[in-house]
Amino acid sequence: MFNRFKERLKGFKEAVSAKIQEKGEVQAEPPEAVAAGGEPERTAGVPEAAVARPVSQNNEAKTKQSFTSRAKSLIFEQEVVLDEKDLKAPLWDLEMALLESDVALPVAETIVGSVKDDLVGKKKKIRADTGEIVEDTLRKALHQVLSENLFDVDLFIRDADKPVKIVFVGVNGTGKTTSIAKVARYLKDRGYSVVLAAGDTFRAGAVEQIEVHANNLEMKLVKHKDGKDPAAVIFDAVEYARAHHKDVVLADTAGRLHTNVNLMDQMKKIVRVVKPDLLIFVDEAIAGNDAVERARLFNEAVPIDGTILTKTDADAKGGAAISISHVTGKPVLFLGVGQNYPDLVKFEPDWLLERLLGP
Repeated sequence: MFNRFKERLKGFKEAVSAKIQEKGEVQAEPPEAVAAGGEPERTAGVPEAAVARPVSQNNEAKTKQSFTSRAKSLIFEQEVVLDEKDLKAPLWDLEMALLESDVALPVAETIVGSVKDDLVGKKKKIRADTGEIVEDTLRKALHQVLSENLFDVDLFIRDADKPVKIVFVGVNGTGKTTSIAKVARYLKDRGYSVVLAAGDTFRAGAVEQIEVHANNLEMKLVKHKDGKDPAAVIFDAVEYARAHHKDVVLADTAGRLHTNVNLMDQMKKIVRVVKPDLLIFVDEAIAGNDAVERARLFNEAVPIDGTILTKTDADAKGGAAISISHVTGKPVLFLGVGQNYPDLVKFEPDWLLERLLGP
């Protein structure tokens, strides 16, 4: 997971670590007053006799030992300050690394700006592993972006009036229906009763697909014949849930692009009729910037409340997971990490950070 992203960040960490080491070594150099041959440089106007001379052959060894001790002290105990010139090239490389990992441009600029603010002009105590300084700075910058718009879906469902109405939207082939089944299993494991709504009446085989999941999970599925009004299907599912005291309705819808006027009008009708508590956009993490752009366009057409990213386990770059919340202003709710029902992870910044920066 995110192997390419981690590889690209490695170069930045090594470059800044080398610069920190270099500055520490410069501070640890012996004073210029000591001549190259080990003889103290004579100060103008001071008689030769007054200048200290080596008194034994061990003097050179003692000088080297003193320098080594001082260098160690500086490297492990002292502080360095990096200036903008020191970091100009590494920060440029970092921005390119983020963009090549499909991180959206405004998000990449935010991360680079945060890293720059944390490193430039600030005293950094040199430790045994200078890479830790860079790692901490990157972790802080990424955590800031990933923590934007955090939303606890568990608390929301617990406190909301029942039945909680959740409608899923997205383009075809991104794992929307499978994600609905995973969320259904997630909620069932937490003690909620769930009704599924076969609101994708447009695609051939869509009703059969969600029906298989409903049977596997032993859940009620409300469906109509193909081609019927999806808003009516979902409305009936909500009424069934209300009459039978069910907790949550999860509604599938036809996959669509924002450019499909008829399907987007249909989506707007569903929102008017059903008044969902959550409208969740589903897309693939491996789609990178395409997923981020689609989420942005969907959010403009029919404001979404959050995102599920599928196939995160197959994503080498990580750009969508980092960018999508920042760009849409809406939270990431879950990450799909496999094909089985339990392979759904509630979005947590620290969980994702460990996989973005871990070994």
